[in-house]
Amino acid sequence: MEFGIQFFPDVGPEEKSAQHYWNESLYLSELGDQLGYGHLRTVEHYFHRYGGYSTNPIVFLAAASQRTKKMALITGAVLPIFNSPFKLAGELAMLDAMSNGRLEIGFARAFMPHEFRVLKRSMDESRARFVEGIEQVRLLLEEENATSHGQFYSFQNVTSFPRPTQKPRPPFWIATTASAESQIFAAKGGHSIMTVPVGGPQQARKVIDTYREAWAAEGRPGRGRVMIGLHMYCAETQAEAERRAKPRVENYFISLLDAHTKEKAAASKDYPAANDKMIDAMRRATFEDRMKANVVFIGSPKNLIEQIEGYDHLCGGLDKISLQVNFHDMPVDEAEASLRLFAEEVMPHFDKEKVA
Repeated sequence: MEFGIQFFPDVGPEEKSAQHYWNESLYLSELGDQLGYGHLRTVEHYFHRYGGYSTNPIVFLAAASQRTKKMALITGAVLPIFNSPFKLAGELAMLDAMSNGRLEIGFARAFMPHEFRVLKRSMDESRARFVEGIEQVRLLLEEENATSHGQFYSFQNVTSFPRPTQKPRPPFWIATTASAESQIFAAKGGHSIMTVPVGGPQQARKVIDTYREAWAAEGRPGRGRVMIGLHMYCAETQAEAERRAKPRVENYFISLLDAHTKEKAAASKDYPAANDKMIDAMRRATFEDRMKANVVFIGSPKNLIEQIEGYDHLCGGLDKISLQVNFHDMPVDEAEASLRLFAEEVMPHFDKEKVA
C-alpha cells in the first residue's frame, strides 16, 4: 500500500492567501518526497473556496515536479468538460517531460452547478463530454496523426506535441464516488479508479467491488488499481489529534456543503435528484459522526494503523491512500508534524505487511 499527499484547498483570502497556501503546499511536497510518500495529487475547481484556489492541477504539479524527485504526480483530477482535449494533451505531456515521466492522469466529471453555469456547459452533457474527452486525450497522447470525429471536438491527422515521455502514455485514473457507470467505464478502458468514501468503508467497498467485477469481466489480468482519498491528522494521542483536527474538518465540510447548495441545479439525466439525500446527510453530520463512520483518518499512530487495516481488509486491498493533510487553515507546522509522525510510525507498519 502506498501513501501519498492530496492538496485540496478549502479556504478564501480571509483565512489564508493563495500565496501562503501554495507555498506551504510546495514545502510539504518536498518534505513528503524526503519522508517516503509516494504521490502528490490536487484538484480542478472554480469560483468557490471549496477547491477554487486550484483551477489547474497541472500548474501546481509542474512546480512540485521541480521540488521533488521520486513522487508520482497525479491530477486529481482534470475535468474534460471544461477543457479542450488539445490543450489537456499538450500540457499533460509537458508535465510528463518536466517530471521525467512521473505523471499519472486522473479525470473527473465535475459536479458543482455554479461551475457549469459560469463556464457555459450543460449538466446534461457531463458524461458525454467526460467519455469523449478521455478518449480523445488518449488518442492524442498515444498516436501520431490521430483522428477523431466527436460530438464536441473533431480532428483529423493531428499530432500533439510534445510527445509523452512515458510510452505509450502516462497511466489514467477515473474519479468515481457513486456512479457504477464510471466504475465500469474505468474497467473497460483498463484504467485505475480514485474514490472518496464519503459514506465510509462500506461505500468504498461497493465502488471497488463494482470496478473489480467489471475488470474481471473484461478478462484483464490482476484487479486494476484503487486509490482512496481522506483527511488525515496524526498526533501522539487520540485526544490531541481530535482537538487539532476537529474545527478544520468541520470547516472543510461547511465549505463543501456551501459549494453543493450555492445553486440549486435542476435534475438532469447525468445528475439525478437523489443527491439531495447525500446533501441532507452531510448537513446533519457532526465531526463525531464522521469519526464514527470512518470518513476521516484522525488519531494516534496506533489507532490510525487499526483504522487503515480495517479499510484495507474490508475493501479487499487498497493500492494507494491519498491523505489530505493541510485542510482548511491548518498551520504548516502542524501539518508537517502530522506528516512526519505518520511517516515514522504508521507507514513502516504497512511496508512490513508488504514484505510479509
